[in-house]
Amino acid sequence: MSNYIGEYEVTIDAKGRFMIPTGFKRQLNTEVVTTYVISRGFESCLTLYTNEQWKKIEQIVNGLNDFNPKSRILKRKFLNGATPIEADGAGRLLLSKQLLEHAGITKDAVFSAQGNKVEIWDTKTYHAAMEMSAEDYSNLASEVLGSNFLNPNDGE
Repeated sequence: MSNYIGEYEVTIDAKGRFMIPTGFKRQLNTEVVTTYVISRGFESCLTLYTNEQWKKIEQIVNGLNDFNPKSRILKRKFLNGATPIEADGAGRLLLSKQLLEHAGITKDAVFSAQGNKVEIWDTKTYHAAMEMSAEDYSNLASEVLGSNFLNPNDGE
């Protein structure tokens, strides 16, 4: 599977459909991907996976211990609402009313590729979530990726 990148504006029609962005389709290369799994995202967004990637994630989530209450909650929240969807003949994906409501998407949305998945956000919600000062962004990178003087990617 490719490492998908890019940010695309999409429009959701009255029936809840949108066109898969051309720039994203180009990244599929020779992969024939017409079916996906869409689920509720961790924030107010939707998460789109190829079937191949979904199977890997589903295996991890299904392996969680059902005797642990936090595992049960995570499984319930993550797996409930996950829906297989298939591109129609025109290359559109149909989003359910429940998923659109979860993400607060009405018409304008952002299709944001995130490596092994895509997040779909209401445009205004996305821009608000992405707002961060340069200093806060730098501090976040330091906290998550490390703040020592050696490049964490060296040696790979």
